[in-house]
Amino acid sequence: MNVLVYLIPISILLGGFGLAAFFWTLKTQQYDDPEGDAHRILRDEWDDAPPKD
Repeated sequence: MNVLVYLIPISILLGGFGLAAFFWTLKTQQYDDPEGDAHRILRDEWDDAPPKD
């Protein structure tokens, strides 16, 4: 049970780092690309279809 004295603060610290990293990605607008998918779907540049002979 003494190991919980170490594991609980470490897990809270790691969770805090993960949460801080998530908020940093929101702040730097890494998830904002409303027009990108709309234009990307119309291009054939990255088409996954097999090549035609």
